[in-house]
Amino acid sequence: MIDLYTAATPNGWKVSVMLEEVGLPYEVKTLNLSKLDQKQAWFVKINPNGRIPAIVDGNEDDLAIFESGAILIYLAEKTGMLLPSDRKNRSQVMQWLMFQMGGIGPMMGQANVFYSYWNEKYQPAIDRYQNEVLRLFAVLEERLPQNEWLGGDDYSIADIANWCWVRTHRWTGVSVDELNHVQRWMAAIEARPAAQRGVNVPSSQDTLREADEDKARQLIQSIQKMVQH
Repeated sequence: MIDLYTAATPNGWKVSVMLEEVGLPYEVKTLNLSKLDQKQAWFVKINPNGRIPAIVDGNEDDLAIFESGAILIYLAEKTGMLLPSDRKNRSQVMQWLMFQMGGIGPMMGQANVFYSYWNEKYQPAIDRYQNEVLRLFAVLEERLPQNEWLGGDDYSIADIANWCWVRTHRWTGVSVDELNHVQRWMAAIEARPAAQRGVNVPSSQDTLREADEDKARQLIQSIQKMVQH
């Protein structure tokens, strides 16, 4: 059994979507980020960086793995799924996975903080990160007319990683209305049953919903506390 230490965030969803896609049994261990569960000594033994997600694979002598991209690669190699074995296609998938890890995730994360979560509004920071997110989205838009999926002909961990972030673009304050190919790609993943299940882990009630202003406000207040640490 795999234990998944997670919360309702894009990085957390990457791993739960992957686990749903490959069909491995797993048990969800939900961390309360606003209460800083991720900084507790017991969890830092699993992930020295004190962040979610992390997994512990009980089938491999309780092997602990942190960093969402590393977890995706581990699960892909463990199952032989969603990561090509030939050098050329594997390289393509890995490049687009690293694109998310080094670009989409960090830039959207910073934009989210300054646009949605920070107590004060500092417009130069908002503009800087939103503009960089738009630039990165344009890179996706240029890639997707050439290929059905980011890594080529087949759906892969690169699509999972990028989609789990791009789907939250409203909280970054960035629109995809003019990005037709990105919209097509997003809809194709959204239609996958495993993706639908994965983004409801640990629970859909913990995610930001535009229709529920009170819950959104409470969650934003919790995140404001979290981003100070």
